[in-house]
Amino acid sequence: MQSLVLHPDCAPGSIHSIEAEIVPTADGCRATFIAKGDVAQIAVPTVATPGRFDNLWKTTCFEIFWSHDGTTYREFNLSPSTRWACYDFDAFREGMRDAPAEVEITVAVSDSELRLTAEIRSTLPLPATVALNGIIEDADGVNRFWALAFRPGAPEFHASKCRALGLPT
Repeated sequence: MQSLVLHPDCAPGSIHSIEAEIVPTADGCRATFIAKGDVAQIAVPTVATPGRFDNLWKTTCFEIFWSHDGTTYREFNLSPSTRWACYDFDAFREGMRDAPAEVEITVAVSDSELRLTAEIRSTLPLPATVALNGIIEDADGVNRFWALAFRPGAPEFHASKCRALGLPT
């Protein structure tokens, strides 16, 4: 498991740690995110009909950014509601479009842990650099941003600096 760090401009909130793991599979990857803390004090989206849905990042969700060439990348948004999104980009925030994927999300919630596992079927070439991110909305309505690494300045998950995990061929 990889430990995510809270963005330095974010005040501590109800979640005190997030760990994430990603494992390439023959037809995509499997990702697990575990947020630990006072889960009752965060906004956990209600389970909904699974499927593709935009703007999931506005509340608690987890994200993966996958790049095999350092320029183009694929973004996955994974919500505890079991909804998801997948987009391709040609470069930093350029050429955004829906990308082909099938995603199955399972969620387990307790007082102290939110665990999301996603089985992702999508073309994900190796080697790759990968970002694993979390957005946690506290009960006060403030989003807190978690990642493997951040570039200086405001939280920006699309930045290549966030893709700090190398996956070999």
